[in-house]
Amino acid sequence: MELTRSEMEIMDVLWDGGQPMSRADLLEKSEQKTWKDSSVHILLNGLLQKGAIQEAGMVKRSKTYGRLFAPTMTREEYFASTIFCHRRKPDFVGLIEALLRRDDITKEQLERIAELVAQKNI
Repeated sequence: MELTRSEMEIMDVLWDGGQPMSRADLLEKSEQKTWKDSSVHILLNGLLQKGAIQEAGMVKRSKTYGRLFAPTMTREEYFASTIFCHRRKPDFVGLIEALLRRDDITKEQLERIAELVAQKNI
């Protein structure tokens, strides 16, 4: 699944919020958006169709009820899935090597990665 820039902006708000949000919540918390407020329902429907979000209940706003939306995956799961959704998939080991060569990886992150590999129980 690949998301548009506008869809990613909505996903970022949902991921950062850490809880289901209504359309009104998304509009309120979307500070640097490239889309118009009137387009939010189109973007939400697109995200629902792609399976990036799901309905997570209802909330009462004044006299009406609105749906709550929650992501179906974490930010990390989304980015991991986008790596392998292309026609020509990268070599897994080469990808890991390229990521490990980055200068912004901390010792703590490397230790956590080593723990995860050890737990993989190959």
